[in-house]
Amino acid sequence: MTARLAGALMRAETAEIPARFAAALLRPLPVPPALALQNQQAIYTLARGSSDAAAMVLAYEIMRVTSIPTTTLPPSVFSLQDGIRAGGALALAISQSGKSPDLVQAANGFVNSGGKAIALVNTIDSPLAGAADLAIDLLAGPEKATPATKSVACSIATGMGLLGQGHSAYAAGFAGAVRAVEAAARTGGPVGLVETLAESSSIYVIGRGSGFGVALEVALKLKECCALHAEAYSASEVLHGPLQLAARGLTVLILDTGEAATQASLSAAEQRFSAHGARVFRIGAEPATLSPAAAGAVLLTRLYPVVLATALALGLDPDAPHTLSKVTETL
Repeated sequence: MTARLAGALMRAETAEIPARFAAALLRPLPVPPALALQNQQAIYTLARGSSDAAAMVLAYEIMRVTSIPTTTLPPSVFSLQDGIRAGGALALAISQSGKSPDLVQAANGFVNSGGKAIALVNTIDSPLAGAADLAIDLLAGPEKATPATKSVACSIATGMGLLGQGHSAYAAGFAGAVRAVEAAARTGGPVGLVETLAESSSIYVIGRGSGFGVALEVALKLKECCALHAEAYSASEVLHGPLQLAARGLTVLILDTGEAATQASLSAAEQRFSAHGARVFRIGAEPATLSPAAAGAVLLTRLYPVVLATALALGLDPDAPHTLSKVTETL
């Protein structure tokens, strides 16, 4: 029996992202009017880990396009507390496995409190799918590496698809998003980034708007795959107390989704950290006409291979971090 090479699963799964993203984004989604995003008074996301990072990307995108209040709802308000009054609201419950007990309890509690729920899951017969009014398969296919990668990209794509159902101008950009993700898979990360990350003791990952969700995901991947200390910050917050760490050999990744409104704060962060001696990489998405969520998928497509290469450079196997399991059953 041939031994599996370290990182082989993550490498194969990230290579699938362009095709899986396209399938999830371009399919028809027959959503009944009662569950359509544009018909809600408020929208909440229910998720943990990488799925919560994807949810953050989508929350900003939904608010940007629809102006409907959209925010994360901690599942613990149902698992540890008595829940909320959910009438008139929709929950987007996002999970690769659909098995985490607190997510299932939160989805059940949300529906039982008068709300509606759509589950975005990679396991369509999972308990979370059964708790929702509608379950949508992420179409990521089997994901065997412990770190979620293609399911994150497909979560973003599926949420974009839901948003496009009621906004034809938004959906008109989907073909361009697919081409951009395909191009990103061939582009990779900036020269020297892997080597810099591998020798870093502390890393900030900075975004703004939908880019903050991407920053959360990249920081999480650097922790779980590379055992590196990495923290995500919004560019609007990082210039307060966190700036002080620039004096201690900090590495900074600035993730730029290209949205015009975010440029001033991202540039201010870049200038301040560079001036104080931090090693700064500003990483963008092309073309500039992408929606912020699509740009987020492009950034992840570029950076997942960087995380993989960094883990291997550090002598680690990102497929199976020794303290983690594929399904985290949060109580």
